[in-house]
Amino acid sequence: MTINRIKVVLVEKGRKNKWLAKELGKSESTISNWCTNDSQPSLETLSHIARTLEVDIRELLISTK
Repeated sequence: MTINRIKVVLVEKGRKNKWLAKELGKSESTISNWCTNDSQPSLETLSHIARTLEVDIRELLISTK
């Protein structure tokens, strides 16, 4: 089940997992796990990701409607 759109937004912004990892102070494997939905970031981290990528946090989430 797809939960987040981090990978999609990274592609749209022309950014790589390595860049986001450096910006957030996280490992590349952590970013990869988020992008493949093997794990999910906390809401606080998701908010930080949204600010870093300059998008509304809602753009990082899949609607459950």
